[in-house]
Amino acid sequence: MTDLRKVQRTPTGTFFVCLPRLWSEQHGLQKGVLVALNETSDGKLFIDPKYNSEPAPKVTTLRVGPYLGREIVGHYLLGSDIIRIEAKERIDVEVRNVVKATVGSLIGLEIVEENYSQIVLQCLLEPSGFPPEKILRRNYAIFAGMHRDAVGSFVDADSQLATSVISRDDENNRLYFLLVRILRTVIQNSGLGEKLGLTAIECLDYRLAASLVENMGDACVQLAQKTLELKNVRPSEELRKLLCDLQVVCYDAHEQALKAFVNKDIASAENVRQMRKKVEALSASIEKVASDQSLDVMPQTLAATGFLKQIYAHSVDLADLVV
Repeated sequence: MTDLRKVQRTPTGTFFVCLPRLWSEQHGLQKGVLVALNETSDGKLFIDPKYNSEPAPKVTTLRVGPYLGREIVGHYLLGSDIIRIEAKERIDVEVRNVVKATVGSLIGLEIVEENYSQIVLQCLLEPSGFPPEKILRRNYAIFAGMHRDAVGSFVDADSQLATSVISRDDENNRLYFLLVRILRTVIQNSGLGEKLGLTAIECLDYRLAASLVENMGDACVQLAQKTLELKNVRPSEELRKLLCDLQVVCYDAHEQALKAFVNKDIASAENVRQMRKKVEALSASIEKVASDQSLDVMPQTLAATGFLKQIYAHSVDLADLVV
């Protein structure tokens, strides 16, 4: 509920507004204590009554259940600092393995206490030390390598390289979860947003960008899985060349899309959109050639082409965030 108050002025020219009595009492304010005033980039003032005290950790308690792993991830993303897992009786080995596997998929989360009926997890990260742009760039770098190797594995029917691509998606997901956690923390903490130079709108854009990069990584995994289905049968030379040409265009698209997003570069964003005709032409050529191939290659090639087109579509969406 909004509380409207008139601005007043002393004879010496100082402007002041009285603080609400109930709010002041709830936060233990007394005459003479200091409060911090933080100005945001859009001119708003935030009053922090406990600016010099350590913020209380956000604690969540979970009961052992069938969706424990998903619950841990959910509360990690929501910014919980401490997650207590409790059971009425002993926590069995299967549940402990689920907890350890989930902890391993989340950056900064560690098991700090464990006994027969309780496991305590704590996130040891300092949010101010992880600028969203830095995390996004690292996440993108992993995806870019996955993209290059996923296509390379397909055209060479290299199952080992395909398996490597699939395994790298775990690190891609870990960084994605970390970025979502940091962004949600920034939105809930205006002071942290000011420190990192991010507004709430920019946090939303980064959240969308992170989701698009994560989706592009998933497309690479699906493409690599099609390599495994080839069972060492290589596509024809003509198909291999067309697929490599399409990969080059799509790679250039997402590279320019990230540049456009980070630098707010409208020209680069427009370049991404202008690649559509080339992507469609190469896709049509691949589909035409693939239709004459054996059933050992044809369906996988069409699927691989579809995944590359998905990557391009996500690149366009990433570039559109500039506008």
